[in-house]
Amino acid sequence: MFDHQGTLALDFEASARPERMVGMDGASYTAISLYSGAGGLDLGFARAGFTVRWAIDHDAFAVQTYNANLEPYAVCGDVLAVDPPAGIRPTLVIGGPPCQGFSVMGRMNPDDPRSQHVDHFFDVVERLQPRAFVMENVKALGESPRWAFVRERLLSRATALGYERRLFVLNAQDYGVPQARERMFLIGILGGTPERPEPTTAGRPLTVRSALKQLPRFGEPGNDAACVARVVPASKPIMRPTAHRGSLLFNGSGRPLDLNGPAKTIPASMGGNATPIIDQEELNHGAEPWVVSYHRRLQEGKPPLKRAPSRLRRITVQEAAALQSFPPEWTFSGPRVAQYRQVGNAVPPRLAEAVALAVKSVLEQIDARSSPVEGSEFAQAA
Repeated sequence: MFDHQGTLALDFEASARPERMVGMDGASYTAISLYSGAGGLDLGFARAGFTVRWAIDHDAFAVQTYNANLEPYAVCGDVLAVDPPAGIRPTLVIGGPPCQGFSVMGRMNPDDPRSQHVDHFFDVVERLQPRAFVMENVKALGESPRWAFVRERLLSRATALGYERRLFVLNAQDYGVPQARERMFLIGILGGTPERPEPTTAGRPLTVRSALKQLPRFGEPGNDAACVARVVPASKPIMRPTAHRGSLLFNGSGRPLDLNGPAKTIPASMGGNATPIIDQEELNHGAEPWVVSYHRRLQEGKPPLKRAPSRLRRITVQEAAALQSFPPEWTFSGPRVAQYRQVGNAVPPRLAEAVALAVKSVLEQIDARSSPVEGSEFAQAA
């Protein structure tokens, strides 16, 4: 329920869930989530055993999605203006502040107002003083020389607040996600050094085919949130050595997916001709990808076609979600374009879970060191 100010009034008893982790001292590891979106990051932390006590995002449709799939419920509001409810002292603050100002896909504008949110994230950390924090953002913020001054400012602030901090750039395909998606994670822990999450599928990434085979057939319930944007061959295609790597054979930025490898980064701009393309005959029957034969035709000097065959289509919302490692039962709210945007903006839950488990491991080590050892002189004296 919500209080008179519109913030979430928490029912702490109701927030106890089977997934929650009980710490060494008998108290659950808890978290609040800023910029929670559709809940990908939060789902990963819940699976790892954290109880998310409060979440906020400005996107009303994303909050509806969160509320339909996770509990306790998120609140919709301006993250810069709405404070967490009084009395919450979480173990952890997590969140992925808006990244458009830093992304190479955007304008990389240091004056973009959305770039201010990374500093606000630390304002909340400073105010609540959790035992740990996890901030997710784009790879560019973690590695680009252009953003070195922002990166150093954030690292210095974390140190000034007393946290041992490390910055990792992780590829989702190394953590059970069928997608080559690189993201930065800035992790800080009081009294312990953050550890790099242990890869689970490094060198053997899951494929697009394996992910999509977990869903109902295209058009059936559970895989029917389709994109109606047509697939149109480019009149002046740009050729590369292979059909799937770098060749620009169609209008728009949506590319044909190589079913036998991980997908490229799923964008938030899906819903139109930026939506990736599937070859239904290849998926159903293992036929040679049409794009491969078309690429071969163009290499032979034949003119581009004006129409693509009906076997080529855009991926559905559910297929995009599967490529992000959301479970098949996850539902998305709002208009179709809003659903695609939520999927593209999300942190892959399996990647989030790997990060959460690494943080939990350090917290447990700290708790174990600080707890009396049974049989010790200290324990006997107590």
